[in-house]
Amino acid sequence: MNLPNKLTVGRILLVPLFVAAMLIPFPLHNLAALILFSAASITDMLDGKIARKRGLITDFGKFADPLADKILVLAAMLCLVQNGLCDCVAVIIVLLREFSVTSIRLIASTKGEVIAANKWGKVKTVTQMTALIIIMVLQSVCDIIKLSGGVVTEDLSLIFFIIGEVLIWISTFFAIISGVIYVKQNFHFISET
Repeated sequence: MNLPNKLTVGRILLVPLFVAAMLIPFPLHNLAALILFSAASITDMLDGKIARKRGLITDFGKFADPLADKILVLAAMLCLVQNGLCDCVAVIIVLLREFSVTSIRLIASTKGEVIAANKWGKVKTVTQMTALIIIMVLQSVCDIIKLSGGVVTEDLSLIFFIIGEVLIWISTFFAIISGVIYVKQNFHFISET
């Protein structure tokens, strides 16, 4: 297994640790989750760059890299829903998009083709990861305020929640756009079945 593929697998292996940090309340758990999520996000950026630069692009990488992104982002979004920080409707929309794209990829693979992520899928992933990191930064700020003996006011909580919701919906918009483009570009795989 080459280095980019190891980074992709590593990203998947970080997900359970990230979920534990998000859902198990301990001092600065949001900061721990932020660090784990950020590390996983960095592997997403690195694996593709290394694969292209060193000529290490593989069918496994083309399939596993976007799958690892989906696992990481959806785990984060579901944790935010559990913690009351994300609208479940956005998660349902993203799940629908991801199942649709993955279904087309699976159909294509039965025909011997591997479909790599397009630029819109990459924009979607970047906006999702950025939104999630900002939400985790804001939650970490709340943790630090509480840990230092301060009080997180309702107004501050509301502002942070609204910022998070706006960011999640912006990333969901890009998920919809990228999903429609993906289905349109690859509809021939569906129509041939």
